[in-house]
Amino acid sequence: MFTIGDFAAFGQVSARMLRHYDAIGLLRPAVVDPATGYRYYSADQLRRLNRVIALKDLGFTLQQVQEIVEAKLSAEELRGMLRLRQAQLEADLERSAARLVSVEARLRLIEKEGHMPTDDVVLKRIAPTKVAELSAISPSYDGEDIGPVIQPLFGQLFERLGAAGVMPAGSPVAYYEDAPDDQIVVHAAVPVEATELADLELKELPELPQAATIVHQGDMMDAARSMQILARWIDDNGYRSQAYAREVTLQFDPENPANWVHEFQIPVTR
Repeated sequence: MFTIGDFAAFGQVSARMLRHYDAIGLLRPAVVDPATGYRYYSADQLRRLNRVIALKDLGFTLQQVQEIVEAKLSAEELRGMLRLRQAQLEADLERSAARLVSVEARLRLIEKEGHMPTDDVVLKRIAPTKVAELSAISPSYDGEDIGPVIQPLFGQLFERLGAAGVMPAGSPVAYYEDAPDDQIVVHAAVPVEATELADLELKELPELPQAATIVHQGDMMDAARSMQILARWIDDNGYRSQAYAREVTLQFDPENPANWVHEFQIPVTR
């Protein structure tokens, strides 16, 4: 017989862990001294302890480990659990590999610029959103062409929403699509909860499963710098863009464009 301390040393676990295994019925001591309460373990129990440790190392929960070691699972059920665990580990490896690429990209950026960048890019999911919108054509995607088109659109949009007594249900969104002859369809959209509006088109902006996003503060005439950072991040991290950026207005100050805050969202894929 082994004392709990000796048995813990052989199994390379803590005595505290053995007490926990006893409490949950996973590995009870062979003998408990009724007078002192001391736990004693037999040599053949080391096999069960080793199996518990091996299954834990595979990532199984203690409840799953108990079901396995007590043979409460069929071979097919065990096979299914192992396949699920295999899939989870493969997904973990993919996430770790993506993080490694991001770390390497950040290191290259720091080495190039000599400091930690303050404009961080975040990869996120953008949920689908019901919006009211107006659209028009811009001669190109250049800021000097987009600005004179998008600003009046939002002015008209908010005017019509106000006339209809409809309050916005979220931040305004501008998005863009290609049109013939290298022109651009400019969409000014506002999230709403209305089911119909007489003078406005209602539609659902689709979900973006993965979007590379950056927060831009200041005049939209200076947006090119933030877009360049976003484009470089997409390229450095092994992604490619799938569409034009959505521009979400988080803060608008009609008196001072320096106080404007936008989030740019570019849908991406590997």
